[in-house]
Amino acid sequence: MLPLRDDNPTRRPPFITLAIIAANIAAFLFWQPTFGTPNEQQVFFFCNALIPYEVTHQTNLADGGAEARRELQEQISETETEAREDQQFLDRECGDKSWWQSIFVAMFLHGGWLHIGGNMLYLWIFGNNVEDKLGVLAYPLFYLASGVAATVAQIALSPDSIIPNLGASGAIAGVLGAYLFMFPRRRILTLVIFFFITFVYLPAWLVLGGWFVLQLFSGVGELGREIGAGGGVAFWAHIGGFVFGALAAILFFPKERYGALPPPRRPDYTGRRWGGFGSRRPLPPDEDEGWRPY
Repeated sequence: MLPLRDDNPTRRPPFITLAIIAANIAAFLFWQPTFGTPNEQQVFFFCNALIPYEVTHQTNLADGGAEARRELQEQISETETEAREDQQFLDRECGDKSWWQSIFVAMFLHGGWLHIGGNMLYLWIFGNNVEDKLGVLAYPLFYLASGVAATVAQIALSPDSIIPNLGASGAIAGVLGAYLFMFPRRRILTLVIFFFITFVYLPAWLVLGGWFVLQLFSGVGELGREIGAGGGVAFWAHIGGFVFGALAAILFFPKERYGALPPPRRPDYTGRRWGGFGSRRPLPPDEDEGWRPY
């Protein structure tokens, strides 16, 4: 299932969500060596992305001494001489790397076109509504906190991994978790591919709940092998971010209340408002829309 848009208009332009999307795209196109060689990209990620070993030991691989050298030997099957040469190379290329800054920098890096395309699509569909209810001050703090929670979850299962971790997925997962409990009955226009291709409106609880179950099963399946020993999807970062966002929404965030009636199947609001399509009637007032005060 691939969500395409939601029937959930907003009252204010999502400036923060747009700024986050713009920052991710700018980093991908103008900072990362996206059009460079695989080797250039790998070096860039080692110099800028989050590496669990560096966070848990509060040092970078270049300055980690013999202990970091042993991890290089074991995890990428090198001799001690090769590992020492790698440390010297990393010291030349990125010896001033900050392990704590990499936690936040990694949230704006992506490994490929599909990676950034999927992340930004999900952020646009679900982030604008969460921002609309949290406001321009609380929303970016929540977004970054979700990313940190996702990082903690992933590192907890692979604290000594030297594989770079990067992407906005963990922070966006927090947004998805919050949306699930803030707008569970909103309908999502979804592309479904299952022996056939069709477009269908599905409730948010089904789309996002299904996404979380898929991450959970994949994450549990990953426990059967050594986590962080190679590339792949950081499922536990997704799980950690989602759970953090869901708990924050349950405890602190405003939620819809519709009683026995579901929200409209299709938006019936003016196109001049963000997220609005259809007729030219103005948005209804808050008390009619069913928002719980906060």
